[in-house]
Amino acid sequence: MVLWRILRTPAARSQAGAFLPWDHRCSFYTLRCYSAKAGAKSSQKPQKKSGAKKPGDESGPGGAAAELDRGVIDERALRSRLLAEDEKKPSLDLGPNGRPLFTSTPTLSRLTRKDACSYFKFSKEALNAVLPEGLPKGMVTEFEESMRESLIVRESFLDLRDNFRRIVDPPLDGKGVKARKQIVLDGPLSCGKSIALAMLVHWARDEGWLVFYAPRGWEWTHGGYFYKNPHTGLWDTPLQAEKILKDFLKYNESQLKQLHCHLFDPIPLGEGAGVGLLKGIDSMPVPEGSSLFDLAQIGIQHSHAAVGVVVRLRKELSLVKDVPVLFAIDQYNSWFTFSEYEEPMTLHSTRPVHAKEVATVNAFRSMMDNDMMVGAFSHSTAVGKLRQDLPDVPVDARINLPRYNLDEAATVCHYYLRQRLINPEAFSDDKWKKVYYVCNGNGTEMRSLLPLMQ
Repeated sequence: MVLWRILRTPAARSQAGAFLPWDHRCSFYTLRCYSAKAGAKSSQKPQKKSGAKKPGDESGPGGAAAELDRGVIDERALRSRLLAEDEKKPSLDLGPNGRPLFTSTPTLSRLTRKDACSYFKFSKEALNAVLPEGLPKGMVTEFEESMRESLIVRESFLDLRDNFRRIVDPPLDGKGVKARKQIVLDGPLSCGKSIALAMLVHWARDEGWLVFYAPRGWEWTHGGYFYKNPHTGLWDTPLQAEKILKDFLKYNESQLKQLHCHLFDPIPLGEGAGVGLLKGIDSMPVPEGSSLFDLAQIGIQHSHAAVGVVVRLRKELSLVKDVPVLFAIDQYNSWFTFSEYEEPMTLHSTRPVHAKEVATVNAFRSMMDNDMMVGAFSHSTAVGKLRQDLPDVPVDARINLPRYNLDEAATVCHYYLRQRLINPEAFSDDKWKKVYYVCNGNGTEMRSLLPLMQ
């Protein structure tokens, strides 16, 4: 796929015949067929232009790119067929030192330290069912490139899972590492923060927990309508609030119908999305006996109440005692910088609105309470480096996730070899270790460079 990205440049397309003999660098599946075609075309004498192209004519700058598109699709289909045949050969599922490449443990809850540095098989349907809010971009890319829904079991994930398990089910002897209720996942680019958070949400939901999962926290402060609420002094974003409520119901609807509200103060109203304020009405009642599902429905059905319901929901979730409640926020670092919104100050000037001034962010950002909460930093949001002591976050909450260590990298490389991303004739311990050290354990870069080994 790296070669494909290279070939998309104009210079590469114009000399496709010269470039494509690099077929052995692309991956285990090659472009030899296309190389032959391109070489044959380059040997032909150039023809004079004859006006409009005939249907199916692939000459010209766009012709090589179009044919290469088809070549890549054909090669991916071939690889898919070969991988299907490989499924009938269990002897191929071997990792470093002859260890099993895949763990036989059926659930994330039952994984032990012995399963570290092996791959856990997911079901695509189950993933979409357990994480209907959406999968992290890095997880989606990994699945697409490897052509399998599997992820490596890392010690960092097991530590994170066991930390929250000890909170709900503490050891009888009271010994062990002190559990943290609030954690901020930090670390270098492509160290797996978002994937670890998504796996934690998956595990918690498998355990029956009520999880509020926001996989794209950046979207809370970008796009849509925004209004300054004169009663709170904060900025209301009704479109985002409605989406937050809809996403929360996707997995948790059945649980929320069984959990009753504890607060029955009227919901304060703000401006609706594109429709302004309601005349003569500034609040909406919460009927006695309402469930949390009923509360969310008020915000979904009434745009003016959406932000108020999200703020109230945060308070209600803190009062739930029937089941463990976990807040999981990805792209959490985008809540400590400026939003996309600006407030007019004079006729010719504005001031940027900070994320903490957005009502929904203001309600969910703080970790200074007794709730279980995990926030994962994301370098994809590009908010810049934040100071170590963040406001509204305990001083000991921030932990750094490492990139792949050598043992994890060995398993990853054997997995990509198994998935035909690497030419087996070029694979050796010395070569993959060189890639590992060049990339400094960056998983994304390793996945891009390993197919280029020769």
